[in-house]
Amino acid sequence: MPDHMNAVVNYDAKPHSVALQTIPIPDIGEDDVLLEVGAVGVCGSDLHQWHGTHSWPVNYPCVLGHEFAGRIAKAGTRVSQFKEGDRVVSETAAVINPHAPQSRQGLYNLDPSRLGFGYGVNGAMTKFVRVPERCLHTIPDTLSFELAALTEPCSVAYNAVCMQARIRPGDRVLVIGPGPIGLLCSALAKLNGAGEVIVAGLPGDSYRLHVARSMGADQTLTEHVIEFVKDTGDGYGVDLVVDAAGVSSTLQLAMEAVRPAGHITKVGWGPQPLQFSLDPMVQKAVTIQGSFSHNWPIWERILHLLSTGQLDISPIVNRTASLDDWQQCFTGMLEGKYVKTVLTP
Repeated sequence: MPDHMNAVVNYDAKPHSVALQTIPIPDIGEDDVLLEVGAVGVCGSDLHQWHGTHSWPVNYPCVLGHEFAGRIAKAGTRVSQFKEGDRVVSETAAVINPHAPQSRQGLYNLDPSRLGFGYGVNGAMTKFVRVPERCLHTIPDTLSFELAALTEPCSVAYNAVCMQARIRPGDRVLVIGPGPIGLLCSALAKLNGAGEVIVAGLPGDSYRLHVARSMGADQTLTEHVIEFVKDTGDGYGVDLVVDAAGVSSTLQLAMEAVRPAGHITKVGWGPQPLQFSLDPMVQKAVTIQGSFSHNWPIWERILHLLSTGQLDISPIVNRTASLDDWQQCFTGMLEGKYVKTVLTP
């Protein structure tokens, strides 16, 4: 095994401070594995860190990449549930406090001291990554590394739609923002029993909205969202709005589109201050629920849905490339040419 490897490194907070660099292969502890990366997805958060527009702390320099699957190259002496050669996918909570109240409830994703791959510790846009055993899940041979790597964004969407929101058969659901998370939220809302799923985006989102329809969305819109919502159904609004865009204006749109006693789940990030009143939330008695990350049982459910074909995510994977082509993949996603790209170190 070589001593060094190439990696896509975010080395500073300044915009465009990402480059392909040579770094040492990491050492592992007794409870860790050295994972040989088979595939790593490019996330919108990677693009934000590339452009310096993120709203979370980063431990620079840091290898990007938190959506990844691969094969165990080496196992620590206390690793008991996995062995060298196993095909696995990794969760993102690289560092947690196991004694924190959130962790003791199984909600380690909400542990305030949590550090994730790709911003808190080195991620997987490289050949080998150090991973604690507790993060691992077995993936079946029938599931490719390229699709298994996207278990993470699927789990984000599952948490937002199936755990933090409640969908009854026949409910109308509006998803704002046709990025990868929004598209997965749309697909999972349909799988969870929604009677009608509407995906709203911008005029430049035509390709992504086409993908939304191919994944089961009943309607896609780039304008007149409120008019459509009020002119269909009983006219009182949708039962659930999933804000997968995150900017202030989309939350305002969500409050207008949701019906009285309805539900808004906010999964999109947006650091801008709100420039409008929240009084409509009071007047309508609306529930607004944040959703962040995921935990172990969600990953197991997603892996079952992916491996059985009940959740087909192949339409969102538009390019698979080597690490050398990372910038083309980042740019293509930023420009809307690709919905999702996957790197194969």
